[in-house]
Amino acid sequence: MDSRTGLPVVGMVGAGQLARMTHQAGIALGQSLRLLADSPDDGAAMVAGDVQVGDYRTLADLRRFAAGCDVLTFDHEHVPGEHLRALAADGVLVLPSAQALRFAQNKAEMRRRLSGFGIAGPAWRDLSAEADPRTALAEFGEEVGWPVVLKAISGGYDGKGVWVLDSLAAAEPLLASGTPLLAEARVELDFEVAALVARSPFGQGAAWTPVETVQQDGICTEVIAPAPRLSAEQAETAEQLALRIARELDVVGVLAVELFVERGGRLLVNELAMRPHNSGHWTIEGSRTSQFEQHLRAVLDYPLGVTAQTAPVVVMANVLGGPDDTEPGLDERVHHLMARWPDVKIHLYGKGFRPGRKVGHVTALGDRLDQVRDRARAAADYLSLGRRAKVDAHG
Repeated sequence: MDSRTGLPVVGMVGAGQLARMTHQAGIALGQSLRLLADSPDDGAAMVAGDVQVGDYRTLADLRRFAAGCDVLTFDHEHVPGEHLRALAADGVLVLPSAQALRFAQNKAEMRRRLSGFGIAGPAWRDLSAEADPRTALAEFGEEVGWPVVLKAISGGYDGKGVWVLDSLAAAEPLLASGTPLLAEARVELDFEVAALVARSPFGQGAAWTPVETVQQDGICTEVIAPAPRLSAEQAETAEQLALRIARELDVVGVLAVELFVERGGRLLVNELAMRPHNSGHWTIEGSRTSQFEQHLRAVLDYPLGVTAQTAPVVVMANVLGGPDDTEPGLDERVHHLMARWPDVKIHLYGKGFRPGRKVGHVTALGDRLDQVRDRARAAADYLSLGRRAKVDAHG
């Protein structure tokens, strides 16, 4: 406990934008959030008061960081599982646990476990478990048809570590690299959605409305709540599926279940994330309880908050870094954006702008999807591109 507040100390490994927004949520709750940062220049380290700089891949640094924390949680899933198990053996409360987190860290383990529950996903094969991965991939390609999706079993995010390949010959360099690979059938999909839920150690669950996610080059560019193309029945199915996965895997905290909607309407699980997630940033303004507050409530085993939307339509648009010569400067772009779209909420992550990098997001709320989406997209484009955007910030 923090002797100054009488409240628990939450340690979050990682100090990126997720930790930055979790810190903001923690302030209102009176929580002490301690961060393990790679650098004092990390986005959350720039704004939080209790920051330790260290290497999350080093057990000694993790042990030093965990000392005095009531619970340890994460803004990314890259902490080695053996270190998490060692911390748990030391008596550190790690949430989500190493046992749960491995299903977000290892795509092959996730597929095996979900398949065992009868939860639908793309056809798959764990090439890392095959004596001859090349022959196994050739057979898999014959079974499901090319192109085939190859994924790095661990470490990929935002489109990194995912390759869509048209032939066995195109896969040869990857097979030769020694990267442990998972092969999946390419899904003929209509669109993608995400079902975001939270679960506490007590077993209480809470779910937000499923959202549609818009992808570009493997990066999410927009999130629309509620998902406009999901039927009520599909939305209920997605919500219950995510709650079931959280329960079956014993997840504590926020769980994001990324889903493909196949042509014909079937829902297929794509990937899992056991932490606050890009598909839930809209909840800061768009829900009575944000994903960041809910994650803190969950890992502290507090009762979970209501997840009702604050407006009929909420759209979040990610801000990606634009060209190096973007004009006007960022401060002036923020000024003009606030004048042109005063209802749009800006969240910048304290990151340097570089082309294609996720540096922030904006959120718009309203009654009509077309209008809300136009405002969010225009504001995000202006922050990214300035005068190059196809909008007039002065209009």
